[in-house]
Amino acid sequence: MRELFFFQPDVVSALMKGLWVSVQLIAPSAVFGVIIGFTIGALRVYGNAFIKAVANGYVLIFRGFPLVVQLFIWYFGLPYIGIYLPPFVAAVLGFSLCSGAYQSEYVRGAFLSVKTGQTMAARALGFSNIKMILFVTLPQAFRRALPGCGNEIIYLIKYSSLAYMITCIELTGQGKIIASDSFRYTETFMVIGAVYLVLTSAAAWLLRRLEDRLHIPGFEQYG
Repeated sequence: MRELFFFQPDVVSALMKGLWVSVQLIAPSAVFGVIIGFTIGALRVYGNAFIKAVANGYVLIFRGFPLVVQLFIWYFGLPYIGIYLPPFVAAVLGFSLCSGAYQSEYVRGAFLSVKTGQTMAARALGFSNIKMILFVTLPQAFRRALPGCGNEIIYLIKYSSLAYMITCIELTGQGKIIASDSFRYTETFMVIGAVYLVLTSAAAWLLRRLEDRLHIPGFEQYG
């Protein structure tokens, strides 16, 4: 029980402050990551040769560079060309672009899983490519990509712990400060790990509810 007395109101307050920053990082990064993922995924399937090459190049770079290196480039590298980003903006930018690259793989597979007969029928009815994507293939691809994209969002919750490395002090950053001051590393990071477990479990539950809400019986077999 002695270890529990370590978490005095000031320590709890600091961790809650860090948690709030983490939530502020995760929410926009998840939204932008999904938007980027579906946009790039669609371009990789339906774009012309040049657009496909550009989209594939984006995925190659952002999946190939470690995320922490990307964050360092956005925050420490861009000032060399006169661009200065606040730590929060650099973190959201890095998380969104990296997450979008991974999500585009799930989305690309989902678009390719839509039967060609449906796209041919849409074109025969006079649908433009944009209308065909928006009204025919995207709703089906969204359902099929949701489990993979949801998994990437859960990863994103854990990726957010890297933001403190570019001076954006979120939950892990606050924990590092507390642990360095008190030398109570085990207790501090056990609590932080438990908080991330709660966050990822809550996200998994919400995503499962969304999957159930969008489920259409027989869709996977006959879509």
